[in-house]
Amino acid sequence: MSVYPIDSRISIVDLMDLSLKERTGSYILDEEALTIIETSASPSISHLKKGLSKLNINPEDIQYIILTHIHLDHAGGAGLFLKECPNASIIVHPKGKRHIANPARLISGAKAVYGEKFDELFNPIIPIPEERILVMEHEEKLNLSDSCTLTFYHTPGHANHHLSIFDSASNGMFTGDTCGIQYSIGSERFYFPSTSPNQFDPDKMKSSINMFKDLDLDRLYFGHYGVTEDVSFALSEVDRWLDLFMIMSVELYSSHVTMEQNVKTLTSALSKRTRKEMVQRGVDPENPIFTLLQLDMNVSAMGIVDYLNKQHKGDHSK
Repeated sequence: MSVYPIDSRISIVDLMDLSLKERTGSYILDEEALTIIETSASPSISHLKKGLSKLNINPEDIQYIILTHIHLDHAGGAGLFLKECPNASIIVHPKGKRHIANPARLISGAKAVYGEKFDELFNPIIPIPEERILVMEHEEKLNLSDSCTLTFYHTPGHANHHLSIFDSASNGMFTGDTCGIQYSIGSERFYFPSTSPNQFDPDKMKSSINMFKDLDLDRLYFGHYGVTEDVSFALSEVDRWLDLFMIMSVELYSSHVTMEQNVKTLTSALSKRTRKEMVQRGVDPENPIFTLLQLDMNVSAMGIVDYLNKQHKGDHSK
């Protein structure tokens, strides 16, 4: 577990999601209303508590726990962590409220995907009392101090229940997965979209990314992982790769084979294409980052194939 100060008021705790360093982080906003953004899954909560201890933060002082979206690698541990935070409220997108209050569908969906690995990766997923949940509408604001106001934006594309959070004090956006994943290898930064199932929509993702561009931000705070001040480059790279992902996917997709076969084919193609560029830019071909890249490309392939399946069925029904 590691804690990294970003500036005098924001730190990131490495939550060691999937037992991997710099995979998923929780942002700690040291404001009058002490706030954290993201909890990851329940196995990460011990890392979060250790990180808070290093920062000399008592969980009883936390007032807000913000979930960018309810995918389990961002929000699965919220109920467990809330037990440590008697004075905190959970903030979530309106479409996420019922699922964290009653996580039965989240649990069944994750078990269908992860099978026998579910307990190791996510257990327990604890319901959150409705009276402890706050929902934030599009462009709704929350004052954390005289110098810091958060503005919440509904940013679909990765998920329909996705919030991105603008921090006025740093002119930065906490992006969750809306504009993808940041991989940091030495001095190089790579940005790929996160197109996981089952609500991925490339047009909505483009619109959300364009909104970020229009806001003229100074920072992006990624759920996976860390901060960048090279905002223009990051957004343009995610945009470029999203276009390329979709071009490759449409070319490779076949309505005559199973979803599993389409996913396998696309995973291989996306992994080879992203790996090729990373190696060309100086990443050692033996770098363990490629194990993680393969995992992410598989999840992204699943989301794109699911999207294309829906498109095909829609076209076929016309």
